[in-house]
Amino acid sequence: MGFFDQFWQLTIDGLMVGSLYAVIALGYTLVYGVLQLINFAHSEVFMLGSFGGLFAARALLPDGGVPGGFQSVYLVAVGLAVGALCGALAAFTLERVAYRPLRRRSAPRLAYLISAIGASLFAVNLAGKEFGRQNVDLPDLFHNDTVFTLFGADVSTQSLVIFAVAIAMLVGLDRLVAGTRLGQGIRAVAQDADTAVLMGVNVERIIIVTFVVGGLLAGAGGFLYAMTFNASYSMGFVPGVKAFTAAVLGGIGNVRGAMLGGLLLGLVESYGGYLFQASYKDVIAFLVLVAILMIRPSGLLGERLGRAA
Repeated sequence: MGFFDQFWQLTIDGLMVGSLYAVIALGYTLVYGVLQLINFAHSEVFMLGSFGGLFAARALLPDGGVPGGFQSVYLVAVGLAVGALCGALAAFTLERVAYRPLRRRSAPRLAYLISAIGASLFAVNLAGKEFGRQNVDLPDLFHNDTVFTLFGADVSTQSLVIFAVAIAMLVGLDRLVAGTRLGQGIRAVAQDADTAVLMGVNVERIIIVTFVVGGLLAGAGGFLYAMTFNASYSMGFVPGVKAFTAAVLGGIGNVRGAMLGGLLLGLVESYGGYLFQASYKDVIAFLVLVAILMIRPSGLLGERLGRAA
């Protein structure tokens, strides 16, 4: 079949994967917007959330067979909740152990980078020891039936659920940042932390909340990712790099830019993997990133979090 015959199927697959990249990218962009630092341990927050949700769902799965109906919805809800909780706890611990001591000592930015990389290596090796170094699969939570056909492309129940939940989380975060008092505090600290302190904003609280919210999204996104690609102790690296790429592509520090960058990256990978060999899809994605940054060095939207809304 030609490219145009598969266009809509490739689009659906690309949007599903891209929405997962976008969910992970939001953690990078939130922390960068507030602290002006890249949290290189965020991919391990994603990984730990994935295992938390996966083990919770597997513990409730019936012996043999594929659940259906309300039971499938219940298992996904539990997996998302536990994954989000594990991601939030991991992100909170990361901020307390790897970032707060350095911040209180006014450490140079290089120290934050080294600390985050150290925390990342620790988490990866701990997960490898505790969970094993082989892929851990999550049995099917849905009958793999086609829900509907869009322009000749099949949309499965699982793909629809993953995309819908990811988009709901993205929209929810956008509304949180743009339309709540907490979001005002996040944007104030991102724009000018010193002035925010004078205006009565608790910067320490905002920093913790930023890490926790990013961890919630990453943990829930990790469970969604495991539903399709399984989980492993090293699973955070590739999606983490892709999510960071998406954040840069959309404009690092911009919530809506991370969303746009993730969806665009997923589409580019899907189309490129079909037009060329699948092994070249990562190369194509990064070539597109470089090309766009040459034209717009600040990314597609290119605004700081403090001005994103």
